[in-house]
Amino acid sequence: DQPVVLCCTGATKDMGKMLGGEEEKDPDAQKKEEERQEALRQQEEERKAKHARMEAEREKVRQQIRDKYGLKKKEEKEAEEKAALEQPCEGSL
Repeated sequence: DQPVVLCCTGATKDMGKMLGGEEEKDPDAQKKEEERQEALRQQEEERKAKHARMEAEREKVRQQIRDKYGLKKKEEKEAEEKAALEQPCEGSL
């Protein structure tokens, strides 16, 4: 029993690609990929800028609320508590 080998002329070119052979390269593929990467970077920068603007607006509203009700930021409150702990208490040894 010998194995049967079938050969099709059109399928051999595609078979080489599937097996990891050389693919036919589109001459503009690299340029298209670079343009796609640049577009993605630009979209990411726009997203980050939009996020920063929104966060700045939120902080502005938070500060208005703090000012209205006499509240302090968490960092300021912690700094005051730490300073109070570091002051020596009167009458201690």
